[in-house]
Formats: sequence, C-alpha cells, structure tokens
Amino acid sequence: MALTAVADVVRRNLPAGYREGMQYGMIGWYVPLETFPDTYNGQPLGLAALASQKHYMSLYLNNVYGDPELEAWFRGRFEDAGKKLDMGKSCVRFRQLDDLALNVIGEAIARSDLDDYLARYLQARGSSRNTRRTADR
Repeated sequence: MALTAVADVVRRNLPAGYREGMQYGMIGWYVPLETFPDTYNGQPLGLAALASQKHYMSLYLNNVYGDPELEAWFRGRFEDAGKKLDMGKSCVRFRQLDDLALNVIGEAIARSDLDDYLARYLQARGSSRNTRRTADR
C-alpha cells in the first residue's frame, strides 16, 4: 500500500520525457536511452527509484542528490511538514507512509524538467577528472 501510494505521487508529478520501468530490481523512472544514450554505464539515466528492503522502504531521488539547491529545499520542506527525514545521499528511507511528506516528494519530482536534469548530469559528469581523462584517450 505504501509503495503504491508513493509510486502514484511520482507518476502524477513526473515531467514529460521520463519513462517508468524496472531498473536494478526496482520500479524506476528514467530518461530513455532513445532520448539520451550517452550514459556512463550504457543504462538509462535514473531520476528516481522505489524499493522495498528487508526492514524499510526506499525512495531514491537522484535529482535531489545531484542538485545542492534542490537538496536544501527538499530538506527544509520536509522539516516544515513536521516529518523526520531519514535520508542518505539519495535514499529516503521510510517504514510507513506516515513517515513521508508526499506533497514534498511530488514537488521534488515535478521540479525535474528533463532538459535541466540532463544539463546537470552533463555538468557533473564533465567535472570529473576520470571522465575527462577517459574522454582524452
């Protein structure tokens, strides 16, 4: 039930251009390879993913992890909603639906315009010394 509710929020707020499918054994929302094939691992570039772990559920928000401004906004809005955020780099962990601020999750997804997301990805990828070294070969 909780996973279904979270997935519904993501689906309702997902900007145009993303696709839903299975990635790494999870429900994932990603940039299709037809749109952007130049990923570091040949897999579609993930925006978000949802999984059930042994003791909790996880919502991976790659858009929040990759954008310091969005991360600060997300953390602040979660706190404003009166919810305790249990978050790693991109992983929001929760045991029950009441642990989440669903409206904040929806807003975070809605803020992920496809072109902006790809631009941030390319900027981050280009800033890596390893990426530049590989590109020079």
